[in-house]
Amino acid sequence: MVPPKKRRHILFGRVNFIALPDPGPAMTSHLMPTYSRVDLAFAQGEGAWLTATNGERYLDFCCGVAVTALGHRHPHLVAALTEQANKVWHVSNLYDIPEADRVADRLCAASFAEVVFFQNSGAEAVECSIKTARKYQSANGHPERYRIITFEGAFHGRTLAALAATGNKKYLDGFGPPVDGFEQKPCGDLDAVKRAIGPETAAILIEPIMGEGGVRVVEPAFLKALRELCDRHGLLLMFDEVQTGMGRTGELFCYQRTGVTPDVMTLAKALGGGFPVGACLATREAAKGMTPGTHGSTFGFNPLAMSAANATLDVMLAPGFFDHVKKVGLLLKQRLAEIKDRYPSLIAEVRGEGLLIGLRALVPAGELVDALRGEQVLAVAAGDNVVRLLPPLIVSEAEIGEGVARLDRACARLDAAHSRQRKQEAAR
Repeated sequence: MVPPKKRRHILFGRVNFIALPDPGPAMTSHLMPTYSRVDLAFAQGEGAWLTATNGERYLDFCCGVAVTALGHRHPHLVAALTEQANKVWHVSNLYDIPEADRVADRLCAASFAEVVFFQNSGAEAVECSIKTARKYQSANGHPERYRIITFEGAFHGRTLAALAATGNKKYLDGFGPPVDGFEQKPCGDLDAVKRAIGPETAAILIEPIMGEGGVRVVEPAFLKALRELCDRHGLLLMFDEVQTGMGRTGELFCYQRTGVTPDVMTLAKALGGGFPVGACLATREAAKGMTPGTHGSTFGFNPLAMSAANATLDVMLAPGFFDHVKKVGLLLKQRLAEIKDRYPSLIAEVRGEGLLIGLRALVPAGELVDALRGEQVLAVAAGDNVVRLLPPLIVSEAEIGEGVARLDRACARLDAAHSRQRKQEAAR
């Protein structure tokens, strides 16, 4: 007879063992199964590399989906968080938080914004932007103006309002009626946007590069036209820079590459270098309705998150940082163009800006992601059958070269496998 499993339980200095029922073969985890996880876990990271629990080293061109922009275990971030952890972790927004004031001052000094609200994630930042737009119109005497125009192929987060803004049926299915107030239009179709503007329209929300939607770069001319429409109709123009912000495209913020300035902008992912923090930035005019009591966050603004954000800004705002990002981003794109030419049956297009790069695949994107992982490179799939490559912004030229060499080997193996499959099918 197999003895029951036991849990080690320490009580008042004594070690006791409590028998637990055997969960049986069907129960392998107590985590809610909302992710299809790869059977791979990591024990340690440094720079652009992760070491798995089995000792294998992986080149991280995923960065936790554009989060660990300064790589793993960056010494300045480690020092900042360690120092703050030995001071105070949490005090709540009932009191002044000097660390938050400093992050807000620096973000505003580096952008169009004049005020900032901090929270814990990108989805929460988007929620704040939605409330900001609605409150702006209400403060101007137009509470009926609450609808927001968004775009097909976008991704704005997993909360109910953010999902409604995204509009993708795959994400909305089973969660009841979508939150009212959003209209999706084809990205680039200016006439469709013009027709959608009505007496209830409050704002336009768009990603300057649609990361989850397949690394689709929105043309600056379209963004400029949206700016003009917003100015003409009294709407707010809101940029979702949760993925593109914080240096990913070679500037601190992607909007700075486009020549178009929004009224509201959301940030998260890389803002804390891996520590959870999101932000909604706005002009004072756009945020005029966000008065005391209109919005809040228990964990937003907490000193640990603010210390991480300040440390991230220390590194990114140092002279020469973005010159490096632009240099290695150009190198990566050039080398990937060579891979595309070498494997025309696998890769149709290289797209993106800076170190937000997509490979539109001619085979299932998951196959290419798996093949890369077989060469110990981490990447992530996106919409439009695209593989995203998101190296840390501190990646070296040598590591770019190593990543491309491993991609070459992955493509060679995948190309050979598909060639054999075609021959077998032809022989039938």
